[in-house]
Amino acid sequence: MTTTNAQESEIRLAAAGDGKTKGNRTPVRYGLLGRTLGHSWSPQIHQRLGSAPYELVELEPNELADYVREGHWEGLNVTIPYKRDVMPLCDELSAAAQRLGAVNTLIRTEDGRVRGDNTDLYGFAWLLRRFCERHMGGLEAIAGRTCLVLGSGGASRAVVGALENAGAKPVVISRTGEDDYASITERHAGAVLVVNATPVGMYPSCPASPVDEATLAALPLLRGVLDAVYNPERTGICLAAEHLGLPSESGLAMLVGQAWRSSELWQGTDLPLELVESIERELRTLTRNVILIGMPGSGKTSCGHCLAELTGRTAIDLDQAFAERFGAGAGEVIEREGEEAFRRMETKVLADYGKRSGLILSCGGGVVTRPENLDLMRQNGTVVMLDRPIDQLSSKGRPLSRARGVKALAEERMPLYRSWADVIVGCTGSARGDAEEIRRLLGL
Repeated sequence: MTTTNAQESEIRLAAAGDGKTKGNRTPVRYGLLGRTLGHSWSPQIHQRLGSAPYELVELEPNELADYVREGHWEGLNVTIPYKRDVMPLCDELSAAAQRLGAVNTLIRTEDGRVRGDNTDLYGFAWLLRRFCERHMGGLEAIAGRTCLVLGSGGASRAVVGALENAGAKPVVISRTGEDDYASITERHAGAVLVVNATPVGMYPSCPASPVDEATLAALPLLRGVLDAVYNPERTGICLAAEHLGLPSESGLAMLVGQAWRSSELWQGTDLPLELVESIERELRTLTRNVILIGMPGSGKTSCGHCLAELTGRTAIDLDQAFAERFGAGAGEVIEREGEEAFRRMETKVLADYGKRSGLILSCGGGVVTRPENLDLMRQNGTVVMLDRPIDQLSSKGRPLSRARGVKALAEERMPLYRSWADVIVGCTGSARGDAEEIRRLLGL
């Protein structure tokens, strides 16, 4: 079912403990300090920025003070839940850190002092400016206008600061108080931008959103949605915005932008700003899934394995993953429990793999019959249709193709395949040829 995937394990850091430093004694040069660091792309980003080696440092609260004050490190990023806890441990704080009441970057100065800074402000400001220029005509589109910031934690403070610097009127939405989630449409119908600064929708609890599509639809002046969460690529709130025809973007550019500024502070040098978009593009290409759809018998599994060999990724045949998970194949489940039960179970398997990164997923032919499956694919993937002529399709070993006939299935499904696909590849006659064409089209 799988092939060796060095890229996936490197980028996702999915294995527990992979690349992590426990305790408060191991020296590191640069790193990310937090409590539970299940995944992070920061090591790969800082490798490109020159601030490496960069490690993940997991600490319990009782270890924090000793590590910050006495640990052997040169520069650290700080994430949940320690962005405020490290502030009293610093000898000095930048103006940004003082203003926001949170620190995400620690610098060990030449005389051994600990300086706290906040580069999240820079990272979100970079994302905000680019988004407004691309989709709203520039930052003037939010000047003097209401922008809703969902959440009141450390990320929220950076978002609010960047919006204030841009001349916007940020309103923080939290679970309590007058400006709570229930009051959004009643009190803030004039909002032009919504920003998610909560962890809701972050991998692996995705796709999820702090507000539903109906809430966004009820904001008549809304022109865009941003999310500080960077994994998955399309978070739940971004997918909801897409359904409404609104531009949206998650937080990968913010992540790279804040890392770029942190690296400058640690290395004491100016770095090319072009690195931000360059690294962002590389990460998107490496972490985005390739999801193969098409008629039963179109060659998705064979193509997926060939593409895995060409790219060094992992290929997953979702029909085989289904059988391994439930102990029975599609035909047996359909015969025993019916097609509807099979489709619900198939969606569970897709939901599990669709939220991961850097995979090649070969889907069953009927995956397009459940509309909810599209968001499960698009949250972190590019959907590729293999378009093979009907007269070249076989129904052997395919219960629904035999029962209904290939032509009847094609009439039902072909419009769905075409509407779901980001890329359509006409089959070349060989799985290797199809894989090479996909690799070329997607720049893998």
